[in-house]
Amino acid sequence: MPSKTVIVGSAVGLHARPAAIIAEAVAASGAEVTLSMDGGEPVDAGSALMIMTLGAGNAAQVTVTSDDEAALNTVVELVQKDLDA
Repeated sequence: MPSKTVIVGSAVGLHARPAAIIAEAVAASGAEVTLSMDGGEPVDAGSALMIMTLGAGNAAQVTVTSDDEAALNTVVELVQKDLDA
């Protein structure tokens, strides 16, 4: 599956608000998207709760994986943005 590694842009990481925004975008796409941190198990990016279990803080490296290129690119953009602004 295609994947991209990006840096978390949200000032306090992937907590409730950014996780909810990302999960909503994944649900709207209808695609399967996962997020993972180096050495960790991938989690379903369509679940805000699962995204929060990553513990990804600001500037953490997160790998986004999906067979759907549009969904992949959307989630990559969201992870890189400061969704708390």
